[in-house]
Amino acid sequence: MQVRAVDKDIGISPRKVRPLVDMVRGKKVDEALTILRLTPTPIARVVAKVVKSAAANAENNFQMSSSDLKVVRIFADEARTLKRFRPRARGRVSPILKRSSHITVIVAEQES
Repeated sequence: MQVRAVDKDIGISPRKVRPLVDMVRGKKVDEALTILRLTPTPIARVVAKVVKSAAANAENNFQMSSSDLKVVRIFADEARTLKRFRPRARGRVSPILKRSSHITVIVAEQES
């Protein structure tokens, strides 16, 4: 059985989230949280929050053991982009794209 957790509209570009997501893919939940705790970027806290949420969903809703959980799939998709404009010379404007992302974590019990 696979259990998922999704965090939507995170104010961080998916391009910046994907390297962290790649670090924890395929790891056990405890190991993934340790890696994220030791990573010196604030984005790691957001990813860790979603991993913890998926593990809590598995424990509380499906009575799975937290020590046996493994991150089966984790990905960061593009969410909506806020479009802003900065005034430039000679009455022109240049766009500012404030990108956001959706982070999805799917955990399952590891076969022992």
